Amino acid sequence: MLLLHGALGSQNQFTSLKEVLDEFYEVHTLNFEGHGGIASTQKFSINLFTQNVIGFLEEHAITEVQIFGYSMGGYVALNTALRIPEKIKKIITLGTKFRWDIASAQHEGTMLNPDKIEEKVPHFADKLRLDHHPQDWKGVMRKTAQMMIDMGNGAKIQDDDFRKIDVGVVIGVGSLDNMVSHEESEYIASLIPNAKLVELEGVKHPIDKVGIDVLVDYIRAH
Repeated sequence: MLLLHGALGSQNQFTSLKEVLDEFYEVHTLNFEGHGGIASTQKFSINLFTQNVIGFLEEHAITEVQIFGYSMGGYVALNTALRIPEKIKKIITLGTKFRWDIASAQHEGTMLNPDKIEEKVPHFADKLRLDHHPQDWKGVMRKTAQMMIDMGNGAKIQDDDFRKIDVGVVIGVGSLDNMVSHEESEYIASLIPNAKLVELEGVKHPIDKVGIDVLVDYIRAH
């Protein structure tokens, strides 16, 4: 099983989860390029991160894998299934945002202002600084914001592409998620031929606010 982290995150998001899942699976994690201290001179994009996943599977000689993708990680997982469906056994997402029109992308992008976050949410800025050291977390945030704008302008998975995904998919959304709606999750689940929607009662968007037992039960049940 491969665990894929969300935007602004790193594989450290999964330290505790991996310890438990190791009892049931051979678990792998990775940092997307530019995250977790990994340098990158490239523009952030879903395709770039998809190539990171493909490269990781090739490097580790993994011929078949189940993927759990949190937030952006779920989006990358689905894009990977379009590229190498023969290697993807199943995809389980949680809190993945699918509505990327111009308005929603600009809204998400404008929230990622590193100077304002450093001023108004210093504890979050400190966490990002540690997560991405020795790289500049502000640069990570700016490149993420631009990626979102690009997605709103068309650099996203199109509806016809979702219809081509030929692996089993579970689309998970928390009932208290204030970033991802039930409606957008349900819509994407309706496009993917072998997908189902699961709503996790009482679950918010931040993965560090979700109990490890809840995550393990969700993954193992599907």
